[in-house]
Amino acid sequence: MLLVVGVYVVAGNLVNGVGAGSVGLAKGAVPAAYNTLVQKWGNLCPALNPALLAAQLYQESGFNPNAKSPAKAEGIAQFIPGTWATHGVDGDGDGDRDVWDPNDAIPSAASYDCELAKYVKDVPGDTSENMLAAYNAGAYAVIKYRGVPPYKETQGYVKTITTLEKSFAAPVSRVDPSRQAAGAIYFAQKKLGTPYLWGGNGTADQGGRFDCSGLTKAAYESVGVTLPRVANDQYNAGPHPSRDQLLPGDLVFFSDDLTNSRAIRHVGIYVGGGYMIDAPRSGAVIRFDPIDTPDYFGATRVTEDGAKALPTTV
Repeated sequence: MLLVVGVYVVAGNLVNGVGAGSVGLAKGAVPAAYNTLVQKWGNLCPALNPALLAAQLYQESGFNPNAKSPAKAEGIAQFIPGTWATHGVDGDGDGDRDVWDPNDAIPSAASYDCELAKYVKDVPGDTSENMLAAYNAGAYAVIKYRGVPPYKETQGYVKTITTLEKSFAAPVSRVDPSRQAAGAIYFAQKKLGTPYLWGGNGTADQGGRFDCSGLTKAAYESVGVTLPRVANDQYNAGPHPSRDQLLPGDLVFFSDDLTNSRAIRHVGIYVGGGYMIDAPRSGAVIRFDPIDTPDYFGATRVTEDGAKALPTTV
């Protein structure tokens, strides 16, 4: 059977950061508690959009409001104390500026992004990329080097966020097809009947057994795409087709909280006709299961760039 697969592009002009409501957020890509904030503040200036802001927050902290780095960066947007003291805003109007409160930190990240965009507006190149580079390395470095500076960390930061941006935006149309999905399905089909193992990666010492995300990771690894290990990170490996747009090879996800991609607990590989191949649970074997269940969360069309952009830890 010929499996025709594809990927999606997003609404609006992501390259130039249109903003102004042009880019919608994909279903559940942002935890429900922050969705409205990201949608609102992501449209603060033309260099920013909600999907870009969401990708930045995911890269900075994995949407963890209590994150703290060895460099003393704090909160969901990872402000260092000196930057927060200067650029933190009272986003919720409660009279204080709390770096640990996403109601302040998310608006502050957007405000700081847009302020940086103004600083680097005359620098050649993409304004949104220069803005992100300034967030990471400082506006002076971007101005000095006339664009994204030649720092490995900063260049990686910009590339990661601009790639992840597509997985946080609502998709609207198809682009060039890929055959990698067919190979991933072929791998999974060969594992049908294999007993489930919690934490299983299919290694010899595990008897070639898998859990759900171990199977999907190994299936895509067989065609040269490296996914993160856990299901809720795999969700961000590409854009998100709706149920009626599913194609074989898409990853399909399940959760008890249909508003929060970070709460995803199960993943399978869609094979068409409303069915997936998955490793369902202890005591079961890898098998075909229907996807149309009350806990169906959504889907991801895996792209190589999207998978590469995902942080190894968040």
